[in-house]
Amino acid sequence: MTAVAAPTASAAPSAAGYIGRIPVRNLWLLMLYASDLFRTGGVKAVALEDNPDDLPDLVADLLAHAVEARQRRRLSLDYLAREGVLNRVRGRIDMLRTERHQLLSRGLVACRFDELSIDTPRNRFVRAALETIARIVSRKDLAPRCRALANGMKAMGVSGQAPTRAQMSMDRFGRNDAEDRFMVAAAQLAFDLALPTEASGANVFALPDREEVWVRRLFERAVGGFYDVTLRTQGWQVKCGGTLGWQVEGKTAGIDRILPSMRTDVVLDHSATGRRIVIDTKFNAIVTRGWYREDTLRSGYLYQIYAYLRSQVGQGDVMADSASGMLLHPAIGQVVDEAAVIQGHQIRFATVDLGAESGEIRRQLRRLVVEG
Repeated sequence: MTAVAAPTASAAPSAAGYIGRIPVRNLWLLMLYASDLFRTGGVKAVALEDNPDDLPDLVADLLAHAVEARQRRRLSLDYLAREGVLNRVRGRIDMLRTERHQLLSRGLVACRFDELSIDTPRNRFVRAALETIARIVSRKDLAPRCRALANGMKAMGVSGQAPTRAQMSMDRFGRNDAEDRFMVAAAQLAFDLALPTEASGANVFALPDREEVWVRRLFERAVGGFYDVTLRTQGWQVKCGGTLGWQVEGKTAGIDRILPSMRTDVVLDHSATGRRIVIDTKFNAIVTRGWYREDTLRSGYLYQIYAYLRSQVGQGDVMADSASGMLLHPAIGQVVDEAAVIQGHQIRFATVDLGAESGEIRRQLRRLVVEG
């Protein structure tokens, strides 16, 4: 087995279009696989994953089209909490503020009320995404189109203060928000695409270790998103970020507080064939230097995937009894695919070449499951 160096991150992309040794276009491809946009049916018609170099343009086109469609039907409204000093009662009276400023003597009252508004966090997020992606598109018609739509939203009353990702995570979609869901998914991907192309400003990762954590999490989400979209039509069930329980007996009072949990990255189930594949993604070299030989698998990772598999045996789940595991690492320029059967479970040690073309990355990911 040949040692394969994992991709490393640097603070900013080089002029050649790389972050560390990963081409920016392949980071864009990972972002696509990790995004909610990839899971929607409308994206497949555009064949985004076949054109990673054009991904910002294609996402900008999708986002602009979605915003134009929403503007024709009117952007979504929502009730927002407001407060103000009024000459009539509206909502609830703020007694403390009213008394403190002696507003009643002037015929005024301080109120707190809900107001139907177009200036929602969702619309502010989309407006900011239009302004952001306009800076990185290459097609001459797209930048002014995105800016014009952003200015149009401003004229409608959508302010320029974009909500944070944490605030957007609390946004909930109703049954009638299908078009908004697509628009927001495109906006989220537009923001993500801008991250590795900014040479200055707030979106640069100042510390290499922080950037490496970001890319590692991106790789995990991208693998789960790719299999979720490409394998569901073939009868596979895809679970991302699940937890496994220990078969514990004779517990002491405090063991539950200190017993570590087992969190899986991706679990693939195929009921028709009885196959289960537990995938754990890593973001470093698949082999390391050992005590007695140059290249060896990382023993801690092997123990981890072994625990995932063996801890679930004997609970009446046939697929768990014969489940296989996979440790999946990124690599640049080389591919490793080795396997061994340990106590009835196949454990696979594989890499995905993030320096390859997009079609080859897709084929490698599919081969590991469909042909494995």
